[in-house]
Amino acid sequence: MLKKWHKIIGASFLTLALLTACGSSEETSEEFTIGISQFVTHPSLDEATKGFKQAIEDSGLNVSYSEQNAQGDSNNAATIAQNLVSDGVDLIFANATPSAVAAKNATNDIPIIFTSVTDPVDANLVNSIEEPGGNATGTTDSHPDAIPNTIQFIDEQMDDAKSVGVVYNAGEPNSVVQMEAVEQAAEGTDLEVVTATVSNSSEVQQAAESLVGRADVFFIFTDNTVVSALESVIDVAYNEQIPLFVGELDSVERGGLAAYGFSYYDIGYKAGEMAVQILKGEKEPSELAVEYPPNLDLVINQEAAEKMGVEIKPEWEEMAELK
Repeated sequence: MLKKWHKIIGASFLTLALLTACGSSEETSEEFTIGISQFVTHPSLDEATKGFKQAIEDSGLNVSYSEQNAQGDSNNAATIAQNLVSDGVDLIFANATPSAVAAKNATNDIPIIFTSVTDPVDANLVNSIEEPGGNATGTTDSHPDAIPNTIQFIDEQMDDAKSVGVVYNAGEPNSVVQMEAVEQAAEGTDLEVVTATVSNSSEVQQAAESLVGRADVFFIFTDNTVVSALESVIDVAYNEQIPLFVGELDSVERGGLAAYGFSYYDIGYKAGEMAVQILKGEKEPSELAVEYPPNLDLVINQEAAEKMGVEIKPEWEEMAELK
């Protein structure tokens, strides 16, 4: 009789263990759906999305994606955000300011992780960098020293430069913020800032051409509309022998002369790590401070310098990485 009870008890523990194991398996295999809203296709934003996905993959979470691109249209971004909310995704990854703003306008409940956003406070995405509040947080593509350092380099190192020409989309909040930073950085220097505005990528080449004769140097910061058509500006810079400074390293690789920049892959990866914490239930968006880019490096494209008629000074070799 005692042996019989031992068998029954043993069988019960085995059943309990199997049930526990099954429950654990279901928990670890939980599938999440992440909605990705990217504002436009260009190398920097593409790299940020790659970094985000890699962080998710490295975490081991079981994730499927609903990925959409607004093609540079804010109305499309709003529609995408509304669709993702209707689909009931677990988290929205918003790549660039217009997509992040659209997502925030669409939901106060679904967690939003953004990247490639220049000023999340000014865009009303967060209450502050340190304490976001609400359902959104992420990484910014605005290193506080990037624009001041660029303007200082132009002022001190480009001997014949008296004017800086900027092409930007005045309809992008992140670009307005950066334009203000350029003007502020130029105060106290001998540089004049001249501008040409665009509303879509098809206008970029004409805008750049309108600055020929008015600008000694071009500076294209991280404006999504202009960067998506950067080759148009590069062509003008090459043909007219105008040095072209850019706002991030991907644009240096595409043919810009130089940038104080960072890796968009890195800020995308960091955003992915933040998303993992939220999906695992470890943190709420309101508890995760917005992150700045970790590094800022000056990189100079030697081939582009030659095409723009810029002579590399010996001291630049100590100041920058030459590619």
